[in-house]
Amino acid sequence: MVFDRACTGPCARQKDTANLLSDEYRKAGLGFPDPLVLPEFDEYEGEAVLERSLPRLLENDLSVRDLHSAFQSSSGSARRRATFQKLYEAVIGNWVDDAIPLPGVERWAEFCSRVNSGLTNFLSCGGRGERVAIVTSGGPIAVAMQRALNLSPQHTLRVSWMSRNCSWSEFLYSGDRFTLSAFNTHPHLNDSAMLTYR
Repeated sequence: MVFDRACTGPCARQKDTANLLSDEYRKAGLGFPDPLVLPEFDEYEGEAVLERSLPRLLENDLSVRDLHSAFQSSSGSARRRATFQKLYEAVIGNWVDDAIPLPGVERWAEFCSRVNSGLTNFLSCGGRGERVAIVTSGGPIAVAMQRALNLSPQHTLRVSWMSRNCSWSEFLYSGDRFTLSAFNTHPHLNDSAMLTYR
């Protein structure tokens, strides 16, 4: 069991998920290993990217300005969520393209390199037939998809928007081989209200 760094705040969600998994295994009388915390699987700093790049994008990018206006004028929680998501995707897309330098904020390429480094180290330690769970977020999952399917940066980002909370994806690996087996599955969630993205 591996999950992103032990912390409070946004990544505490992954720690809680790992604890829930552990509890269910123990209730069923099954052994469950102590988790290993690896910061390589931590999510990118989306809030910092938004906060630090939005002012400049509002000055120089008409499409971002229009999306921001739509968000500002939206009403109702569903509409506000939808307009915010479009704005967020546009801003993060600029960050992925390295269109705006953000000193002190990890670049997309650095984020992908970090996650891939974690995957490489992790996979090199795996034994034949071993099953391991990595509890993480949409960004690292998308980077794993990028690795398995050789996706472009923008396609990788699109995949990240599709990851549902509490879904699971499965990869097969052997040596340098890393292959997708299943993506974004959720048969364990039988209430459609639980199928969320944020």
